[in-house]
Amino acid sequence: MTDHTPDTVSTDTVSGTAVPDPAEAARHREKMRKRKALQDAEIAARTVEKGLLMVHTGTGKGKSTAAFGLVLRALGHDVRVGIVQFVKSRDTGERVALQAFGDRVVWHTAGEGFTWETQDKARDIAACRNAWTLAERLMDDPSIGLLVLDELNIALRYDYLPLDEILSRLAARRKELHVVITGRNAKPALIEAADLVTEMTLVKHHFKAGVKTQAGIEY
Repeated sequence: MTDHTPDTVSTDTVSGTAVPDPAEAARHREKMRKRKALQDAEIAARTVEKGLLMVHTGTGKGKSTAAFGLVLRALGHDVRVGIVQFVKSRDTGERVALQAFGDRVVWHTAGEGFTWETQDKARDIAACRNAWTLAERLMDDPSIGLLVLDELNIALRYDYLPLDEILSRLAARRKELHVVITGRNAKPALIEAADLVTEMTLVKHHFKAGVKTQAGIEY
């Protein structure tokens, strides 16, 4: 019978368990020591602290979900959060859950549904303008440390809001304010202005298999 035990591992004759070779264990420790030194040096070299402009875009599911993950993280550090939804109009599980944080979360659902649902461009533009007014108020509120502009990319994609105005206002925001913008088809100029851009890539989606929208997963 062939022995498949690697040369770097021996077997404890009492317990029968594999025991790493001491020389290999020493090499691993040295490798990890050097890697830690490099990581520590990289971290030490990062001295700038600033409010970030973050964009979640792409065809894959999870853009808003990731933003709400940031909300939860911020709340864990006693950061007050503002949320403005530009398109979505329905109540969601995250909104219900975040109500438990009281006034530590300021939430505005300013949308009236997706554009193909309203079928009224003037109404869509008015709703987006109202949402942006709410967003500007939160940007000016010094108690807000993180602002989520959910589906703003949709409003910009359809030119319901002027991109130059949005970019200018974001650039002029308080230097400590973090902003995360979600939605497909982020404009190139917004991507260029952002500090962090994450593209969610669709690999497989249950909708294609006939699975309907479900509470706790989609909303």
